[in-house]
Parts: sequence; C-alpha cells; structure tokens
Amino acid sequence: MQYTYLFGPVPSRRLGASLGVDLVPYKTCTLDCVYCECGPTTDLTITRKEYVPTDTVIDELDGYLSTSPSLDFITFSGAGESLLHSGIGRIVAHLKEAHPDFRLALLTNGTLFSDKAIRREVRGVDVILPSLDAATLQAFSTINRPHPSLVLDDVKKGLTALCREHEGEVWLEVFIVPGVNDTPEELDALAGAISEMSPDMVQLNSLDRPGSEEWVEGVSEARLREVAHILGIGDPIHAYVSRRHIKSYTPEAESRIMQTLKRRPCTARDLADMLGLHENEIHKYLEVLIQEGHVTSKRGTRGVYFIPSS
Repeated sequence: MQYTYLFGPVPSRRLGASLGVDLVPYKTCTLDCVYCECGPTTDLTITRKEYVPTDTVIDELDGYLSTSPSLDFITFSGAGESLLHSGIGRIVAHLKEAHPDFRLALLTNGTLFSDKAIRREVRGVDVILPSLDAATLQAFSTINRPHPSLVLDDVKKGLTALCREHEGEVWLEVFIVPGVNDTPEELDALAGAISEMSPDMVQLNSLDRPGSEEWVEGVSEARLREVAHILGIGDPIHAYVSRRHIKSYTPEAESRIMQTLKRRPCTARDLADMLGLHENEIHKYLEVLIQEGHVTSKRGTRGVYFIPSS
C-alpha cells in the first residue's frame, strides 16, 4: 500500500522507532524559526482547517497498523505545525479506540495550547513534546518569528495549562540560540516560565545541522550543562547516541543517500523527492552522516546542500 501521509518508521533518539503522521503541507506553521532544519516557513498562519483529508489519514493508519508493526510511537510530526489540522482530535480518538496498544506522541511548537478545545483534542496523546525557546517578547520575535496574532503571554499560559491538565507526559524542549536566549536576563525569564509550567521533563537542544538562518550557531555540551544548571532543570544533556542503534535505522536508506550525494550535492528536499522518503527521515540520516564525518554541508542558491566529505 502506498502511503501519502505516513512516513518512516523514523529512527528517533527520543522516541525510538517512530511512525510519522504528517498532517499539514510542507512548511505550514505558526512560526518561522531561525533554526528550523526544514528551511523558512512558506505559509505562516494560525488558521486551522482540514489541510489533508482526515478519513484518508485514518484509512492509511488502519492499513499500516493492521500488519502489527514493531513501533515505539506513532508521532504527529512533519515540516509544519500538526495542531493546525482541525481533524487531529478525531485521529487521536480513533487511534486510542481502534489501536490502543500503540503509544502516541505529538511534536509541536506549543503556540496553540491557549485554546482549551485544542488541549482537549490531544488529551489522548501519551507524550506531548512542545517547544518554548523564549520567555521575553524580544527573544521570541528574534528566534521564532511568530505569526503577528500570536501573543507570547498566551503561549506561556497555554503551555502551563497543558502541563497541569494533561494526563500523559509533557516533555518541554528549549532550543538555545547563542547571544539571543542564553543571556542572564533571558535565562532568568525562561527559568521562571519553566517553573510555572512544571513539565515532566525539560530537554535542551542546539544547532547540529544548518538552520534557516546562517547566523545561528551551535552550543557546546559544556555550555548546555551551564544553561541547564541556570534553568534549574538538573542535567538533561545526554551524550550523543548514534541513531544506528535504533531498530528503524536501515543501512539501505543510508546507502541510497550516500550514493545520491556522491553523484551531486543535494538539499534535504532534493533527497526526499528523489528517494521517496519524507524530509524528516532524510534529516535523521544526515545527522548520523554529519556526526560521523561522512557528509558536510554548504549554503547555495536553493538553501543548504549536503556533500560527501571525501
């Protein structure tokens, strides 16, 4: 069966073997984050609608799950904001009723939880992984470049309500952008917001592959540990673990990517189109190849190109 809205399973360091469910068109999002590995947002919106047919997504999930695949999670993710899809609540409810043995995860930028109805729609999700990169308007505007109608205080209140109401787990992610949200003032504001929210876990992240903007730089593990201490979140930093050890990582996919790059430099989108893989999958493999020194990157006329190291 050919799947249009499912991809993977993807080898995720946080979620293991994760079947992706992509509910919005490429780069349809409420934010235009400077660090996004998928590039600039092309449809900056807060409009919720049925971007892709809900019934078709459910049919694809039923077909795939009928084979009893070995999965750690079914994950709502993609190159956009999944909560913009107005049918996500119906999909979650169907999965919990028809396929209760599979755990659900949601990757989200966290901007829409001020709407109580949206929080209700995803109450059946086992793990929600929202982001909060800034607790001040200046840093929020610089890093996340939000839709003009989004109000940071509402975003923070929505995340706080989510953490208090949600029966599953909430793992908050904070992406550190040096010189923007790692100053004493910004970290103090973030620490206060995180304390108010009290999520089940806080994970720090920084750039390891080129983002939307060239000026964004990565952060050393030592600095991330300092930031974790300042934020009062213990030690959420874990040593790099190769995705090769995740059961859904396939040497065949890696080989196809390397063989393609040896013929000519490609963007992640090029690789996805040529190899028939979702761009999220491509990025997972590129991360391994970059970490191991097999692939490097450079910016070109159409974005970031990946090339073999030798």
